[in-house]
Amino acid sequence: MDHFRYREGALWAEGVALSDIAEAVGTPVYVYSTATLLRHYRLFEEALAGLPHLVCYAMKANGNLAVVRTLAEAGAGADVVSAGEYLKARAAGVPAGRIVFSGVGKTRAEMRLALAGGIRQFNVESEPELAALSEVAVALGTRAPVALRINPDVDARTHDKISTGRKEDKFGIPLARARAAYGAAAALPGIAVQGVDMHIGSQLTDLAPFEAAFRRLADLVALLRADGHAIGRLDLGGGLGIPYAAAGAPPPLPAHYGALVARTLGHLGCEIEVEPGRLIVGNAGVLLARVLYLKDGEGRRFLIVDAAMNDLVRPAMYGAHHEVVPVAEPAGEAPLAPFDIVGPVCESADTFARARPLPPLAAGDLVAFRSAGAYGAAMASEYNARPLVPEVLVRGDHFAVIRPRPTYEELIGRDTLPPWL
Repeated sequence: MDHFRYREGALWAEGVALSDIAEAVGTPVYVYSTATLLRHYRLFEEALAGLPHLVCYAMKANGNLAVVRTLAEAGAGADVVSAGEYLKARAAGVPAGRIVFSGVGKTRAEMRLALAGGIRQFNVESEPELAALSEVAVALGTRAPVALRINPDVDARTHDKISTGRKEDKFGIPLARARAAYGAAAALPGIAVQGVDMHIGSQLTDLAPFEAAFRRLADLVALLRADGHAIGRLDLGGGLGIPYAAAGAPPPLPAHYGALVARTLGHLGCEIEVEPGRLIVGNAGVLLARVLYLKDGEGRRFLIVDAAMNDLVRPAMYGAHHEVVPVAEPAGEAPLAPFDIVGPVCESADTFARARPLPPLAAGDLVAFRSAGAYGAAMASEYNARPLVPEVLVRGDHFAVIRPRPTYEELIGRDTLPPWL
């Protein structure tokens, strides 16, 4: 469920007409709904209500300060994967004790930053990282709280580029080496073991891979406790999918996920950490674009819009599906015709959809790419010297620009010429 609905013949975000935002800010523009963000966060809170837990929003999905602060004020923690995300989380008001630092390539500078500023835990992904973190912590006169990320060799049955829990993936410590890694961690002077971390992938639409991973995790905890390790936290990562397409079976609900967690891991008495990103923010955002031209090709028709792959790269990068709907509500009997929806970038990959059935549209009309709140603005670029797309947050009947569109002067001014030019 989201808060983008047709009313009075047009698409609105909560109490604001999207056409008013397009008129004020221009297009393309990302628009987020506060009510949807909070609703999805609370669904996770409710799903895990019977267990001690912390919901840490995965900032890589959308790291805008206003989005993160909205969730932080509701009680969310943050899952960060870089020094920049750590600093943005703190700037957004996330307490240090609610920040988890993940990622396979943390630098010593990032480790020092987080240890000095405060951190709930590091999710350590390799034995060399563990040794480096211990050295940094000892130099600072402290101990680093850690969970070791264990790779359970479970196929998440998702897109190959976002599957992270198979033995051939770069993430985590192989399950077969887990006990040895925990033994090494216990012997390091700068390490304080807190728990176990596991994340198998993103956009999972089936609970079966989660169940397989969680059962392996439960068996591992029993072994680690038998070895004398005090395991008090289980970080389960994120990964629960969202419905990108109107047709098809919907993914499992957070309530179903929470019931699975309780059934497979609840008996261990551990605090549960989860790191949803896409599920919280994905359907809380749309990308507004304006139709530039309708073009007849050889055997197909093109709908050319002012948004491009640099603004929303998911279709080009993953072959991802986004529903595209007119902002002006079409008549119920409006005929549909197939269009290739494309942008202005000089790449054939700058195609959002092929042969997508759409009602009649004309140059100047507005369209909305739905489910664009996650990995949309966060992955945007200035390819083809196109300024970064702006972002807008709606709350009730108000909206605010939370990242402005850079001017061309600002875009050009980021470059500097060497003395010989």
